[in-house]
Amino acid sequence: MKPEEINKPDCRGLAHVFQAFGYSMKGLKAAVTYEEAFRLELIALVVMVPAAVWLGQTAVERALLIGSLLLVLVVELLNSAIEVVVDRVGVEIHTLSGRAKDIGSAAVFMALVNAGVIWALLIADRWW
Repeated sequence: MKPEEINKPDCRGLAHVFQAFGYSMKGLKAAVTYEEAFRLELIALVVMVPAAVWLGQTAVERALLIGSLLLVLVVELLNSAIEVVVDRVGVEIHTLSGRAKDIGSAAVFMALVNAGVIWALLIADRWW
């Protein structure tokens, strides 16, 4: 077996798209099932999207507000994937494993800061 054939889908074209969609849904289900932070951020998204629609006066403002929330979920998914891979490789305490997890966590934090700044600036623009 060639290295480029490892873990590659065996279909092409539209069938590949449908297969990839199935993998994505499986990943979202796993995140909801096993990742508490993802569930909390998903709840925040459900609560805050209506607020974003109400607060944003233009399509661009709404896109920024909602997009910043979606970005948090994207980064959380990537962080969770890093954590799972690190745990799969080994459960012993290792400096590099801890560093990888900490950097993933920092990425989530930065996405949250980004969302907070966007929301704060738009809210400030509305009321001050």
